[in-house]
Amino acid sequence: MTKVLVLYYSTYGHIEAMAGAVAEGARAAGAEVDIKRVPETVPEEIAKGAHFKLDQAAPVAKVEDLAHYDAIVIGAPTRFGRMPSQMAAFLDQAGGLWAKGALNGKVGAAFTSSATQHGGNETTLFSLIVNLLHFGMVIVGLPYSHQGQMSIDEIVGGAPYGATTIAGGQGQRQPSAIELEGARHQGQIVAQTARKLFA
Repeated sequence: MTKVLVLYYSTYGHIEAMAGAVAEGARAAGAEVDIKRVPETVPEEIAKGAHFKLDQAAPVAKVEDLAHYDAIVIGAPTRFGRMPSQMAAFLDQAGGLWAKGALNGKVGAAFTSSATQHGGNETTLFSLIVNLLHFGMVIVGLPYSHQGQMSIDEIVGGAPYGATTIAGGQGQRQPSAIELEGARHQGQIVAQTARKLFA
């Protein structure tokens, strides 16, 4: 059975929700899916004071976990148009896997969130995807078979590079039905692609 890891960092729970939808899509395509998160690097007292969502159910990943999956879907919010330091710090520790070629040929994908429609979703996806390309992974985006990303009837995330959501300046907006469907669709395509590559 195809094994998929949904690896994420979520400050306020938006990316956590998207990770769950990505996993749903991959499972619907017949994959075995694990959801894990990267370690929080902000001191707990500061994180509590800033109202970080610290009660997330997903276990904390170890770098060596990455080698055990056929596909890895990485999700993280936007920090000034790029990935946050928590995800970068985790991926920076994967040099040993890179040196061994442990991720070569595996399927990779990315998803993200930002406060506003123009807050850096696409550049953050690129910052995540660049890491996956350096690892030798085959990239899967969010094709326009997810028609919801073309909607002009409401504020909606989504890009051909990966699923996205808009959180609002105070984090007040949760992922919409269209955005969650985009995440599920991307998870499904990731699992289908990995199955074809590793059948």
